[in-house]
Amino acid sequence: MDRSFFAELSARARAAIATELDRGLVADNKSSGGFDPVTEADRAAERALRAAIERRFPGHGIWGEEYGMVRPDAPVRWSLDPVDGTRALICGLPSWAVLVGMLEDERHIAGMIDLPALDECLIAVGGQTLRNGEKVQTSHCDRLAAARLSTTDPNLFAGAEFEAFERVRLQCRLTRFGLDAMAYARVATGDIDLVVENGLKPHDYDALVAVVRGAGGHIGDWNGGTEFSAGRVIAAATRRLYDEAVETLRV
Repeated sequence: MDRSFFAELSARARAAIATELDRGLVADNKSSGGFDPVTEADRAAERALRAAIERRFPGHGIWGEEYGMVRPDAPVRWSLDPVDGTRALICGLPSWAVLVGMLEDERHIAGMIDLPALDECLIAVGGQTLRNGEKVQTSHCDRLAAARLSTTDPNLFAGAEFEAFERVRLQCRLTRFGLDAMAYARVATGDIDLVVENGLKPHDYDALVAVVRGAGGHIGDWNGGTEFSAGRVIAAATRRLYDEAVETLRV
């Protein structure tokens, strides 16, 4: 896999989203018990991504947030979140992203976090992450006391999970909320040191794994492993920082 195809995916998704933004966004609610917005920009971007992948790799599997799975048994699978942070998009904030992950035999081998509103695209291929063509690196922060922490929304934690997150937050130097996938991009670029989240789906995290790892960071679950299916994800600038976060969550 080369970076040029990810650059093509970025361009196609950006064009589809820009068209819908020009038309004016209307958010539909996918949830019966809250507010889970989706717009035509989400759908148009996923259609554009799928069409490009189908043309180039007709035998690959594709799993997307809006249109589901095709060829689930294919050894190579693409994971798509056409607009991660739809709430940010409809509020005119720049933190929304286009996420594309590539997996082979369930191993995360490549990924893209594209931030169109910032004209910034992080692509991880071959174990190295580049931002707009330039290599990026994590901060090397290795202790909670010095860490800059982020999570999308602390209200997504409840009960014991909230208490565990609070233990981490209170030990960190500062905390920022509401960044969605942009927080993981900032771990890769060395501007944020730690992200702790729960309730993530595969389309939320599949693109992030290769990007964080390719910048020298560590990403895993709350138990110290890589069983992401529970949706509990920690991304850290270093393995040592990750391990300290895991131990603090467990206490």
